[in-house]
Amino acid sequence: MASMIELRDTLALQGRMEARQLSQALHTPQPMVDAMLLRLEAMGKAKRIIDDPQSCLTGSCKSCPEGKACRRELWTLIV
Repeated sequence: MASMIELRDTLALQGRMEARQLSQALHTPQPMVDAMLLRLEAMGKAKRIIDDPQSCLTGSCKSCPEGKACRRELWTLIV
């Protein structure tokens, strides 16, 4: 299981990542990664970036039955 420092270092090296990608890279359960990311956000060390749904390549986001499931939530460090 990864520590918050390892998560921060991984984000620093990669730039932007989804929580799922971080979970896989660090071999840590996603709920734990989500909790660490929220804590880093509360401390002002990381921020959440929501991809613009206008960037959908298929153009079907507006009629997506999953309710914008193609919208990605990325995380990055605040420098």
